[in-house]
Amino acid sequence: MNKPLFLFISALLFVCAMPARAQQVGIKTNALYWATTTPNLGIELALGRKLTVDVTGSYNPWQFGNREDNKKLQHWLVRPEVRFWPYEKWDGHFLGIYGLLGSYNAGGVDLPFPPLNHLRENRYEGYAAGGGFSYGYQWFLGTHWNLEVTAGLGYTYLNYERYECRRCGERLGKSHKHWVGPTHVGVSVIYLFKSKRN
Repeated sequence: MNKPLFLFISALLFVCAMPARAQQVGIKTNALYWATTTPNLGIELALGRKLTVDVTGSYNPWQFGNREDNKKLQHWLVRPEVRFWPYEKWDGHFLGIYGLLGSYNAGGVDLPFPPLNHLRENRYEGYAAGGGFSYGYQWFLGTHWNLEVTAGLGYTYLNYERYECRRCGERLGKSHKHWVGPTHVGVSVIYLFKSKRN
């Protein structure tokens, strides 16, 4: 599970290597991911007056309860996104196009929303890839602080092996699933670094 860290560091180095001309950078974290015990961090870079690129990574290594219960939502996910701001970047409405890539090992937990509503009965281990379209809004909270609300609809391909929930449970099969629907939701706090030239 070192892939998300490698991808995020690569994106960070890419951002740091870009010219300082009209550069603005935002660092963010999604509070809704933290509510599922998932640490996450994103970086958003201005590409022009009305365009930004956002790369967010999340990683959940935890196991809940005792080892025999084998309850977990372990995963890593990387989500790059290009955003268009009709008025001004980091202020008001935006539309985005994003991709997603991740790996997961989850089961034994009760989540009410699809496609994760079958995790109570079994454990699923595999990967996910997809993309979609997003809409969001940002509010200024202060000189360097913003609040963002965003949601995305799209497609995700899930490839997985299914196991009994218990630790070292028997493998029950291998399959895949095509999911079309909500694939992203966020309420994020952002810290903006603004260059003197902006």
